[in-house]
Amino acid sequence: MGKILVVEDEAAIAELIALHLRHEGHQPRIAISGPDAQAALLEQLPDLIVLDWMLPGEPGPTLLARWRTDPRTKSLPVIMLTARAQETDKIKGLDAGADDYLTKPFSPAELMARVRALLRRRAPEALDAPLQAGELKLDPAARRVFSGGRELQLGPTEFKLLRYLMSHPERVHTRAQLLDKVWGDHVFIEERTVDVHVKRLRDALRPAGCDELIETVRGSGYRLAAARVNA
Repeated sequence: MGKILVVEDEAAIAELIALHLRHEGHQPRIAISGPDAQAALLEQLPDLIVLDWMLPGEPGPTLLARWRTDPRTKSLPVIMLTARAQETDKIKGLDAGADDYLTKPFSPAELMARVRALLRRRAPEALDAPLQAGELKLDPAARRVFSGGRELQLGPTEFKLLRYLMSHPERVHTRAQLLDKVWGDHVFIEERTVDVHVKRLRDALRPAGCDELIETVRGSGYRLAAARVNA
């Protein structure tokens, strides 16, 4: 799931988009103008921007063209929203640097599908980024896990499970969600299989005292507790 910046000055539309993004597990932030959006980008880079064409002050394409000249923001995925349905307007939006283009009125379901598609397209860039939770470090490229300089031995499924949990700290995942994200939705196995691999993962982390990072949330599922890291 991702951090999504929604740049839209119509409150009803912005809230509708944010509602659907939250439902999909994303973390939306709303900006109502160009300066507001710029301040949000300076504070934290999102994973994707949903950008309205018509904004008070600078229009969306002008903002986007400027972002594309900045090394910090030039590769951010952007979906342009606009009431302009003419082909020339669509070309102008895409030429400004939009990755996708959706005309108003739009289907929220279609927008969410386009958000998912863009995030999937961008995901490979982050696949090899190292992950860390306190002393626990995971290197996806080398497929190795360390704690305090000591390498821990994990099986391939436990490695994938830990990688997913470390990528989404403090978020509770149901067994069904873990089966989908770690094993893949094409694999038909019992949900209780997740419990077996969580136990194996904890056993592998125990020598380094990291097993308590993996918490059981009764009646819900599992999470990696970043709060324990910072305690």
